[in-house]
Amino acid sequence: MKRSAVNPWTWQEPFGYSQGVLVKGPHETLYVAGQCSIDADGNVVHAGDMTAQVGQAVDNLETVLGAAGLTLANVVRYDVYTTDLDGYLASSHVLSERFAAWDNLPAGGILTQVGRLAMPPLMVELVATATR
Repeated sequence: MKRSAVNPWTWQEPFGYSQGVLVKGPHETLYVAGQCSIDADGNVVHAGDMTAQVGQAVDNLETVLGAAGLTLANVVRYDVYTTDLDGYLASSHVLSERFAAWDNLPAGGILTQVGRLAMPPLMVELVATATR
């Protein structure tokens, strides 16, 4: 088994984690760290706008997947952490439409409301597992 970090950005390095870890064996599995509404420099974007935050989180998920040579079609499971469950549910179409564009219905995992995320303006975080 071979493991390699997948980091399309560097802002997370001082926090001690990778955006993803690709595990190669008989198959490849990418474990993607929580993706939020954060730009390439590590700044929160779209404060107060759940729909835009979901869109940015999916954009970031696609960036990490792409850095490993994968797409949303390869995602087999995802989890959603949100500070506002009702707000997320009203905006969840953004995520489901992006998966539908890849003709993929991955297994839904955790959908839970939390007290807060890593940075107070963040409202949603997506965690995913992808395989090839």
